[in-house]
Amino acid sequence: DLSDIPPAPRGVPQVEVKFDIDANGIINVSARDKATGKQQSVVIKASSGLSKDEIDRMVKDAEAHAEEDRRFHELISARNHADTMIHATRKSMAQIGDKIEGGEKERIESAIRDLEEAMKGEDKDRIESRTKALGEASAKMAERLYAQSGAQGGAGETGAGEAHHETGGGGGAKDDVVDAEFEEVKDDKK
Repeated sequence: DLSDIPPAPRGVPQVEVKFDIDANGIINVSARDKATGKQQSVVIKASSGLSKDEIDRMVKDAEAHAEEDRRFHELISARNHADTMIHATRKSMAQIGDKIEGGEKERIESAIRDLEEAMKGEDKDRIESRTKALGEASAKMAERLYAQSGAQGGAGETGAGEAHHETGGGGGAKDDVVDAEFEEVKDDKK
């Protein structure tokens, strides 16, 4: 139970998880939230020990299923990437709002529907191709969003720079900069 680690919005939390297995088969699992530094750990002990034959059988089973596990991992990674792409695209569409052209919006929504349908299946290549198609369909929207945020940010930086130059300061505009006048006083009585 990771009760000390607070919930956070998707994509924000960074949790470092460590698994340590000692010679006796005791598993130590620890999770640490990188943002808050809070840590939780759990110790898992076997209720009964495994015989050497059982361990060998489990190792052979793991080796036999390694390729299947690798393919499953790739499928899950493709689904996670697709899910992230859908989430980011919808978030961008909400930020831009009405500025999306009708045809462009329909192409993006169609690509999202196609990708969601592909994610229901087990075909990793289909998921990846639909993810790429969504990326291409939403590229212009992303450029527009970037240009829009760049124009807003650029205007603010220029204004801050001009105000800074009017006060006679140098070195460019920075946050938390305070202009001050000073006078050097020399002490000749040393």
